[in-house]
Order: sequence, then C-alpha cells, then structure tokens
Amino acid sequence: MTEWPIFLQEERQKVEAEMEIFIEKNTNDDHLKKSMLYSLQAGGKRIRPLLLLTTIASFGKKASLGDYQVAASLEMIHTYSLIHDDLPAMDNDALRRGKPTNHIVFGAGMATLAGDGLLTGAFQLLSTAAINDSVKIRLIQLLTQAAGTQGMVAGQALDIASEEKKIALEDLIHIHERKTGALLCFATMAGGLLAQQPESVITTLRQMGVHLGLAFQIRDDLLDVLSTEEKMGKATKKDDQAGKNTYPGLLGVKKSEEALTNELQAAHLLLNQMGNEFDKTNMTHFLNLFSLERGLS
Repeated sequence: MTEWPIFLQEERQKVEAEMEIFIEKNTNDDHLKKSMLYSLQAGGKRIRPLLLLTTIASFGKKASLGDYQVAASLEMIHTYSLIHDDLPAMDNDALRRGKPTNHIVFGAGMATLAGDGLLTGAFQLLSTAAINDSVKIRLIQLLTQAAGTQGMVAGQALDIASEEKKIALEDLIHIHERKTGALLCFATMAGGLLAQQPESVITTLRQMGVHLGLAFQIRDDLLDVLSTEEKMGKATKKDDQAGKNTYPGLLGVKKSEEALTNELQAAHLLLNQMGNEFDKTNMTHFLNLFSLERGLS
C-alpha cells in the first residue's frame, strides 16, 4: 500500500483534528455524535482535502487555520455521501474501509441523520472559517454547486436512473463528471482561490480536477473488477450485479486502463502548463497516486 509523503500525512492529521473539534463542539446529541465520528474516524484516503492543501502549498503558501477548516468541510461532505451511499435504499453496502458501515452499527435512521449532520455541519464550518469573506462566499457558492443538484447529487441521480440500462460513453462521462469529479474540481479550484490565484489559473485548476475526477472513477471501476474485498476494505464485483454502468462494463478492462492513462496524461499536461511559481513536486506525486498499479493509502 502506497504511503502518502510526510507533508501529506501531517496535513491529513490537521484536517482530521479540525473535523473532530467541530463535531465535538457543535453536536448536542451524544448518539448522533458517535455515529458521525464513527464514519469520520473510520480511516479513508482524504484525497479531496489533501488535493486542496497540495494545491495551496504548490503556490508557495503555508496553509492557515482557515485553509484547514475549508479542507475539513470538504471531507465532511464526502463522508456524508459515503454514509448515504451505503444505505439499504442506495447501494446497500455492509462494509466500508474494512469496517461495518454506519447503518449496520447505528441503524438506517441514525445513519441518515449522521449524514445530514455532516452535510449541514460542513457548511456551518465553512461559513465560519477564518478566511477572507469574499473568498468565503465564493467557496460556499462553489461547494453548494459541487455537492448539490448541479454536481454530486445530480450525478448520483443520473447513476440511479441509468441502472439496468445500456448508456453511451459520453453519458457515463457526464454522470461521473458530476458524481465523482465535482468535489475534486472544487478541491483544486478552492486551493487556487485560497492561494489568491487569478481566474485564468482557477480555470486551469478546474480542468485538472475534471481529468482527476474521471481518472479516479475509472480506477475505482477497474478495482471493483480486479481487486479483492480484503484489499479494498469493501465488497467488490458489485457494480455488475447491481446493473450499474461502469467503464469496464462499457469498454472492457484493457480500454478502461487506456482511458485511465489518458486522463492522467491530460492532468499532467495541464500541470506542466503551470508557471514557474507553481511547485509541481507534491502535485506530481499526488497525480501518480491515482494510477491503478501504485494504489492509494
């Protein structure tokens, strides 16, 4: 299993601390708090907040408390989506990150509320983050778009609607640019905004996020076919059984691997177009972690 570099391991711990501090201070019901913390503390790669913080650092900016709070709010939204995805009415998964899913431990009702609490809490945390107010408003707008009915929720709805149907590749891309890509786009864009970069750079960072989102989804689809439950920490080979549209199902394994390579190459090309003020070292390592062969910690 590939380890994050020391820089990212330290950043990860700071993000996790901000999430836990917020939940401890702002959740009145103890059982609800336990349910929320159970999923937040279950491990996970923290790709989205670390991508945000890597973007900030690549512009030579040292992350502030406010930056960690923004990163924490993003991870809280991602965790809420996993809790809801695992529910019986959605993917009905019993295992996540090698542990029983939230609804298995706390029941479907409490798991639903834990997800609700993380979603609303994320925006409470973001709205009170120690950052410039004009940047804060922009980030709130971007995150609502990325997480809601223009982004992740829309992608999930399209994914459900397409089950048991054969769809075209462009439709599958349309789904995953929203379902998976939207939060990754937010991560790169938010990092640029917090590093006070111009709109031309934010646009390039958004495009990078699009390619990363598709790369991540293709990789996830391939691992569902090629990996094992022990390695993944969750059930595998479920997508086909559930009638879901996937890249291997549509293209086959070989062409899906080629598509993954193409998306990563496109992201690297955009990275190489960034100016000398952008330190590519950590971001290059980050991009390499998306490859199927090396895996993610």
